[in-house]
Amino acid sequence: MKKQEIKEMSVEGLTEKLAEYKKQHSDLKIAHFVTPLENPLQIRKVRRTVARIATELTNRENQ
Repeated sequence: MKKQEIKEMSVEGLTEKLAEYKKQHSDLKIAHFVTPLENPLQIRKVRRTVARIATELTNRENQ
């Protein structure tokens, strides 16, 4: 998810996406622990998306 897409979303939408991506991140980590993933860089990509969304939510709360 790109930074511009995140800025255009509402707070409720961001909160939903954050929960969705956090679940996906934990599922990927567990799957990688059991059987190595074909593309382990997916974990990094999802983790960074979670951070982007969380940062945007924090910025909106502070304004």
